[in-house]
Amino acid sequence: MKVAYFDCFSGISGDMVLGALLDLGLDFNQLEKMLSKLSLTHYRIAAKSVKRGGIGGTKVSVSAYEKGLVRTWASIKRLIETAELPSQIKKKSLEIFSLLAKAEAKIHQKSIDQVHFHEVGAIDSVIDIAGSVIGISLLGIEKIYFSPLPLGIGMAKTNHGVIPIPSPATLEILKDVHTYSTGISAELVTPTGAAIAKSYASYFGPMPSMVVEDIGYGAGRAELEIPNLLRIIIGKLSAEPETDMVALIETNIDNTSGEAIGYLIDRLWALGALDVWWQAIGTKKDRPAITLRLLASLGKETKLVEEIFRQTGSIGVRVSQQKRWKAQRKIIQVKTNYGLISVKIASFQGKVVSLLPEYEDCARLAKQHHCQLTKIYQAAISAANQNIAKT
Repeated sequence: MKVAYFDCFSGISGDMVLGALLDLGLDFNQLEKMLSKLSLTHYRIAAKSVKRGGIGGTKVSVSAYEKGLVRTWASIKRLIETAELPSQIKKKSLEIFSLLAKAEAKIHQKSIDQVHFHEVGAIDSVIDIAGSVIGISLLGIEKIYFSPLPLGIGMAKTNHGVIPIPSPATLEILKDVHTYSTGISAELVTPTGAAIAKSYASYFGPMPSMVVEDIGYGAGRAELEIPNLLRIIIGKLSAEPETDMVALIETNIDNTSGEAIGYLIDRLWALGALDVWWQAIGTKKDRPAITLRLLASLGKETKLVEEIFRQTGSIGVRVSQQKRWKAQRKIIQVKTNYGLISVKIASFQGKVVSLLPEYEDCARLAKQHHCQLTKIYQAAISAANQNIAKT
């Protein structure tokens, strides 16, 4: 699988993404040809080699000559939908613009259909977004991972007046995303860059174990105290086990009823916890209590911790980051004398390590055939082993 890691050490914007893709070898003429399928005129796109902090990269610029045209979400949607582009490119471009439209609507307290785009609706942003989607497709990138996103500080002048950095739209888009402040007085992550990252990211965290094949640098507009570049690293996932970073959240609870704990666990699952478990403990003054633990994707810690505080008497929650090794998983359906059963196959370093029949299927068939649950499990595992032997 061809993957990319977006190393956003200096942030991300639409033109930086497009510049890095061109730096990786995206054919400029082919890009222009694909962009011409959008019903856009009065613009010119150019790319040139530049240096930022002594590191070479590609700078993309779009010169627009469109005057007096106000673009709405409906007009942008129509522009993309009617373009003679592959359906997956149109779908992803609309997904990214939808994130922008929803953020703008919330910030300005309007319905999505009432949103008038300014910076994000200009020709250059349409080109940046559609061009980035086209470039990722043409380069054959199948999966994208992102570093945590760095945010600047300060104020910026826009069509809405002076606004804080990061912009309200950027922050709205980056809910549940792993970010951090750099203390740099500049807009490092633009709304367009945030929307591209949110739409494509498999996760925000460390670079995965991969064999590096190529590297591209896309340059930002300003000269900063650090190299103003987006680095995209292209490669293939290595044969090493798949890993990711997760948050381990835990707390001791000694003054909450069993019913409330059960309700809390249901809420944590609904809010996106990856796993939840508890164990009985003894605390100070010989009080019986529990330790509640859960795993969560990075960026989702806040809402889960908030729910723990809301539903229990806990006044302190411990959060740490853990590296997780993951077995590869796939689900197959096997035919048995009792009926069809789904079986999850887990593999590690190319070897099958476990076969897990779906409980709901097995329980349903055990009731239907008035037999022991274990017999259904055994039949499913036997059928799954036969299926594996044939492949």
